[in-house]
Amino acid sequence: MITLHNLENSQSIRIIWLMEELGAEYEIKHYGRAGPNGMAPDDFKKLHPVGTSPTITDGALTLVETNAIVDYILDQNPNSALRPKAGSVERVPYLYWLHAAQGSFQPLLTDTLVFKRLVSKTPFVLRPVIRLVLGKAEAVLLKPRLAKILDLAEETLCQSRWLAGEKLTAADIVMGYCLEVAEVRVGFDGKYPAIEGFLKRMRARPHHKQAMFKNGLFDPIAD
Repeated sequence: MITLHNLENSQSIRIIWLMEELGAEYEIKHYGRAGPNGMAPDDFKKLHPVGTSPTITDGALTLVETNAIVDYILDQNPNSALRPKAGSVERVPYLYWLHAAQGSFQPLLTDTLVFKRLVSKTPFVLRPVIRLVLGKAEAVLLKPRLAKILDLAEETLCQSRWLAGEKLTAADIVMGYCLEVAEVRVGFDGKYPAIEGFLKRMRARPHHKQAMFKNGLFDPIAD
């Protein structure tokens, strides 16, 4: 049986939601964050050489990386509609959003958090200089790229209920976490009503509610 090693306030919420949507059997082992920066505890880091979340174990196998885990689980559930069939209309947008989430969107959201912490952790006397330098990098590198992804998600969700069509897929599960993080780290300011509608539908799903119950308190890290 798969065991999800669930790090507090982390990307592993996606795997809980995925398993709930599938109705699959699994176990959860919870890990709280430690230290002033809220890092993963040592016993979590020892699970895998990379030590990142999400992490699952299945017998002797240990696997990290969201999309690798999603594919591994869906391979065990080949008839699930959460992964559109090859050749279907939904397949290409599914592949795009599944991999854009981790390949493009999540790294930018992580960089946003790093930039904020670099400013807040800098000695007060140097903070204006660091804020100026990072502000320029953010304006040139981060914000335009984030805006392009958010604009495309908004356009897509204006045309369909979910990112790959009218039915929920694993791409929505992976992107859902990113959009929740973007909501607190970037802010939508009313510019993305279709994305906000997506998040409302996501949070209303019974399986998502059950996932949140099993996860415990979920408060995406803002800074």
